[in-house]
Amino acid sequence: MARFIFVTGGVVSSLGKGLSSASLAYLLQSRGYKVRLRKLDPYLNVDPGTMSPFQHGEVFVTNDGAETDLDLGHYERFSGVSAKKSDNITTGKIYNDVLKKERKGEYLGKTVQVIPHITDRIKEFIKNDSSKEDFVICEIGGIVGDIESLPFVEAIRQFANDIGKKNTLFIHLTLVPYLKSSDEIKTKPTQHSVKELRSIGIQPDIIICRSERPIPLEHRKKISLFCNVDIKNVIETVDVRTIYEAPISFYREKLDVQVLNYFKLKSKRPVNLNPWKKITKIILQTKKQVNIAIIGKYVELKDAYKSLDEALTHGGIENKVKVNLVRIDSEKLKISEIPIKLKDISGILIPGGFGKRGTEGKIAAIKYARNNKIPFLGICYGMQMAIIEFARNKLNIKKATSSEFDKKGLPVIGLINEWIKDGKTVRGTDKNLGGTMRLGSYEAKLKENSMIRKIYGKKVINERHRHRYEVNTNYKDKFEKKGMNFSGFSPDGLLPEIIELKNHPWFIGVQFHPEFKSRPLAPHPLFSSFIKASKNHK
Repeated sequence: MARFIFVTGGVVSSLGKGLSSASLAYLLQSRGYKVRLRKLDPYLNVDPGTMSPFQHGEVFVTNDGAETDLDLGHYERFSGVSAKKSDNITTGKIYNDVLKKERKGEYLGKTVQVIPHITDRIKEFIKNDSSKEDFVICEIGGIVGDIESLPFVEAIRQFANDIGKKNTLFIHLTLVPYLKSSDEIKTKPTQHSVKELRSIGIQPDIIICRSERPIPLEHRKKISLFCNVDIKNVIETVDVRTIYEAPISFYREKLDVQVLNYFKLKSKRPVNLNPWKKITKIILQTKKQVNIAIIGKYVELKDAYKSLDEALTHGGIENKVKVNLVRIDSEKLKISEIPIKLKDISGILIPGGFGKRGTEGKIAAIKYARNNKIPFLGICYGMQMAIIEFARNKLNIKKATSSEFDKKGLPVIGLINEWIKDGKTVRGTDKNLGGTMRLGSYEAKLKENSMIRKIYGKKVINERHRHRYEVNTNYKDKFEKKGMNFSGFSPDGLLPEIIELKNHPWFIGVQFHPEFKSRPLAPHPLFSSFIKASKNHK
């Protein structure tokens, strides 16, 4: 039977519950145990697919086509375990499931309530599909005390009683702030946060204290005393210079040792931190730098392109170069400013996105990259913009556009209504925005003697998708005559997956999202190749 670890947060959001959970997962894996990570989100949306990146950050996509919280990206990057649909759930999905059952009469006329019906559904989710794991780490989104989180906290309290306290462990992550004016570290917010948790019926077994500076022993003893937690289980996590130091930091604090001690387990093998030490050294000590421009419309919020940022960093690690990300708002980018703004740029990347805003800035930047032989990578929407730019400026189709944002022009990009998945036809729908996209992992066949085939070293690849629109293949021959090679297609040959330019040092567009599969310990070949080309750009 799996042992369950629940990670809650207090005081403020964005303390790093996801990173802490992912780091603990790596350490337990390194000690020889099989680990699964899950996220329970308290918002009422069924999934984050229709939420603004400005509010929620990026939408992470799993192999099996779930649109999930970005923390699942952290989980995958640190643990190497691919997440599934069964690893992320929201309040909206929980209530949706319960109300569907109620409408079908499955509750036999009973009054449907938060307790037990909502909490029972949460407990089902926690336990589902976990029989092969030694540990299941469940992160509870939000902050203890928020009204949205209450059903989840109540559910994990019940869950611990159901399967036995010896099989469950509660970790609470809090902020221990430093007040500059009085030159003091304050433990009171942590005390109040734990008091809130205990009032709901949960006594934390381990407290992780997030601080910008080391916490003196006397303060840790104070937390131990007032929060009723053994001093050994008061773990400090001081702000790290790079997130890839996190596993090293938690190992130093013996977080994994305390977890194993709690469950009366022994390590099966010693922890190997050498990979993390190696990449941390490269990130912090490498002198050579490369400037990569990310031109999109969500650049004001870092988390909007979280996986992309990390994938570029991974490409830098592979090439032993520091990647400086230059974020440029495509909506504010004026054509006349492009030569100035991109003067010191060695590589240009246009990320995924939706809608018309900022398209002309992106198209102008792509033209600049093409004409000036600057390495270019277009991802999903970025590839579609590259198609439009080429059609307008090389094929002289001045009205070339996408039907997504212009119904009057000539659609070289159009809405896809059906596609093949696992040998079956899948059809989109116009009824709801959520769940209408081509989502998850799909195969692509790579053209012989193409740049992309050399990069991957494979004939067939699997990559994750998230889009509604596809390239119109009616213009394929015209594109190829002018030097744009369609170098990757879906197995049935109907959907273009990859384009590249023949007379350009490195110009590639992909319909999928390679950033979702990149790992710090296994950089994605596409990003490694892109950073290498940018590094060599003069």
